[in-house]
Amino acid sequence: MRLLGIDIGGSGIKGALVDTEKGIFHGERKRIPTPDSLMPDDVLQAVRELVHHFDEYEGPIGVGFPAVVVDGVPRTAFTAHHIQAWVGYPVARQLSEWLGRPITLLNDADAAGIAEMRFGNGRGENGTVVVLTLGTGIGGSLFTKGHLVPNMEFGRLYLRDQCDVAEKYAAADVRKQQDLKWKQWAHRLDEYLHLVDSVFTPHLIIIGGGVSKKHDKYIPRLTVETKVIPAALRNRAGIIGAATAVAEGWQN
Repeated sequence: MRLLGIDIGGSGIKGALVDTEKGIFHGERKRIPTPDSLMPDDVLQAVRELVHHFDEYEGPIGVGFPAVVVDGVPRTAFTAHHIQAWVGYPVARQLSEWLGRPITLLNDADAAGIAEMRFGNGRGENGTVVVLTLGTGIGGSLFTKGHLVPNMEFGRLYLRDQCDVAEKYAAADVRKQQDLKWKQWAHRLDEYLHLVDSVFTPHLIIIGGGVSKKHDKYIPRLTVETKVIPAALRNRAGIIGAATAVAEGWQN
């Protein structure tokens, strides 16, 4: 089955047709910049523009969105940018009316996790799995026996000794902003993963996001007992997972 998946991010909106049986793109990925305002009407018009690049496709669309999503509506601000205008905005309904087709809206980290569990390094794992996306913040998804527990805000966990949320301490962009060496950042990540391990006791932790390409710089330095491995799908995961959610009839 070929379905359209879209991943809305703070700097870019990406989309591709996805073969949801194989977990691969069917054709090229398209990307347009996210409008600078980050306001709902501007961003959703940009999504509408992106969809028109796939003018031969007329089916349903899966959309990953950077916030807690319930019944097609964001319940938290646009992640990392804190745009409150999104809270309560009927995103799925608005897009469905504009595009004339069903829209499945879900948290972007949940979409990435779905892809990794179905087609990546989580495939076949029936225990509890945490999939983390490390970037501007920390996104995450939780699976047990292959089933998603939606809208887990892993970046909002508080680190006791730091008295702050984890994504302000251990996100990938924090390493760049504070010019941390890989060893220093690995120590922070390890501290955070120990907290994740103590709260959720997962069988496996999968690290996604762009930093997964550099996994040899930090994973060998980790001391957390749970096995930690890099994600396989990297920046394709959000799009593939959004389309897969449609194929699976996903609802939250």
